[in-house]
Amino acid sequence: MKRLVVLLGLFTLFFGYSNKTIAQYYFYNDSYYDNASMFEIGGGIGAMNCLTDLGGTNGIGKKFIKDLNYGKTQMSTSVFISYLYKNALGARLEATFGKVSADDAVLASVPVSDIARTRYNRNLNFQSNITEFSFIAEAHPYFLFIDWENRDEEPPRYSPYILGGIGYFSYNPQTLVDNKLIDLQPLSTEGQGLKEYPDRPVYSLKQLSFPIGMGVKYELSPIVSLRAEFVHRILNTDYLDDCSKDYIDPTVYSANGFTGTRLTNALKLNNREQNGQATAPGGKRGSPTNNDAFFSFNLKVGISLGRQRIN
Repeated sequence: MKRLVVLLGLFTLFFGYSNKTIAQYYFYNDSYYDNASMFEIGGGIGAMNCLTDLGGTNGIGKKFIKDLNYGKTQMSTSVFISYLYKNALGARLEATFGKVSADDAVLASVPVSDIARTRYNRNLNFQSNITEFSFIAEAHPYFLFIDWENRDEEPPRYSPYILGGIGYFSYNPQTLVDNKLIDLQPLSTEGQGLKEYPDRPVYSLKQLSFPIGMGVKYELSPIVSLRAEFVHRILNTDYLDDCSKDYIDPTVYSANGFTGTRLTNALKLNNREQNGQATAPGGKRGSPTNNDAFFSFNLKVGISLGRQRIN
């Protein structure tokens, strides 16, 4: 949170100075002047979901929405401050808070002959809170071609836009054991950090994300605007769900100093297969071919700062 406060302060100081030095006013409508440099502050509420190795739909894993479990959609919220130049190019700092989850149990109804049945029998699930801080640039194509100085009518209220940027997010995959949430990362379920698996370092619970997406903005008034926005996060990790590679030999836990509750949970969660499925160590547990991803759809309300009422 301290980092967010510092970033917001720097953002405000820099663009506040820019606003004073390059302020240019034009008619917005009969009641307001428009300013070439404007701020917007606001927040939003919406939905968050993810694409990981767990769950999915019938058959072999598919791309994006074809493999999405809509029933696992969770709520998300966000707050932001943005700078917009001539309504065309913008940059914003945003904090997003949400939750993601996935569960092989969603495949309970697939036929026994379907390859997806092996994922159901794998019997894995996870959930994780998400906190993301991001810097995002946005472009409003329509306004790029408006003659700002010589326009003789009100600008359009609708403005579709595209966006992209970089983020820093934290997560912590957990699962339920005996009705208690257990952190998965410390259990090295796929040998992460164990000497027998030197190619599998412990994954970090803080990672970079690369948001890309699109949205549409509607100016309800010269001061209040609404947004509908979809943002997909490209990730550098395949361990959002703590599942990526293959099963390991469970005897290595004791050899690496696991004791007590940690050892008990590691042995329980190393292999949770059901219905007689018994994959030997080295057998496929996840698929490292594609990294995991999460995304959100938000409805946002913004307050515009910079338009001046005509006296």
